[in-house]
Amino acid sequence: METAKEQVPHINVDFFEDLTGDISGAANEGIEEIGPRIKALREDKDLSLDALSKMTGFDVGLLSQIENNEVQPQLGTMMKLSKSLDSAFGRLVSGVGENLYSITRKDDQKTVSRSTSEKSQKKLYTYKSLAPEVKGRHMETLIVQLEENPDEEESLHDGEEFIYVLNGTVRLKIGEERFELEPGDSAYYLSTTPHSLGAKSGNATILAALYEG
Repeated sequence: METAKEQVPHINVDFFEDLTGDISGAANEGIEEIGPRIKALREDKDLSLDALSKMTGFDVGLLSQIENNEVQPQLGTMMKLSKSLDSAFGRLVSGVGENLYSITRKDDQKTVSRSTSEKSQKKLYTYKSLAPEVKGRHMETLIVQLEENPDEEESLHDGEEFIYVLNGTVRLKIGEERFELEPGDSAYYLSTTPHSLGAKSGNATILAALYEG
């Protein structure tokens, strides 16, 4: 019979340290593509920036900055844009996939820098897209390195989100409730509730699955 000391946990979160590494220092493949993707979709629909602004509620100046890669949009912002442009959310995040399935090796993970804060232009997080090759996908799976978010800048958009903490301590706000999540903790919530994420200090890494809805 195994003793308590001999038993091995089903999930060893220390395993993920080698998997995730320090993604903030990784090559930022795909960053320059997000703005032009949005611009190309807008122009394909023969929409002006002013028209897109009225559809989304985003300021024309902000939309221009996003298209010119001067601001890296938050995921909630991209979800709203994808809805207005009749495009799959994943197409904006990591491009158009062509396969029925995706096997993503560690060295093939695609790093994209998201989110400078719309208030301060401070980087809020960096993420890796884990399944960019699947055609017509409605769910995006990401490894996300969170930075501190002292302003608790919130997101609000359609869809659902699941997060699992790999390392560090995560501060999560859902509505008016606040939580601190440690490695091994997880959360599932509707994205239609105002929410914000950030590292308690330094940075933290999570596995996230976002359903566009």
